[in-house]
Amino acid sequence: MRAVVQRVKSSKVEVDGKVIGSIKKGLNVLLGICKGDTKEDVAYLKDKIINLRIFQDEEGKMNKSLIDVGGELLVISQFTLYGDCRKGKRPSFIEALGGGEAKVLYEDFVQQCKEVLGNVETGEFGADMEVTIINDGPVTILIESKKTF
Repeated sequence: MRAVVQRVKSSKVEVDGKVIGSIKKGLNVLLGICKGDTKEDVAYLKDKIINLRIFQDEEGKMNKSLIDVGGELLVISQFTLYGDCRKGKRPSFIEALGGGEAKVLYEDFVQQCKEVLGNVETGEFGADMEVTIINDGPVTILIESKKTF
């Protein structure tokens, strides 16, 4: 699994002009799922993201987690995170896990986050979405459960 984690002042996701998920201070997570991902990948990424110390403490250092600051979480599925652009001009998505299998892992990730945080906002799996992000910093972190980067 791959995630693009952005510290935000606010973020929202819309489908067909209707806001379906919205947060204030917190993390906007774009989540990609690939072939071979398992529940272990879900648990690893969930733990890493909700405990990631990228919020400022009283001294202005990035030393606090989403939990520490009482921040909110917006999770949006994004299979294009597995776009491979090494050959040619058009990305290959052969490594992205599609359909029902990916949706199960996505929903499992959201559920595991809810167990820790309570409320978690989401996009709509597989939908064409518009995402509005007001970055804070900006702070953007890339995380992958397979640790290839």
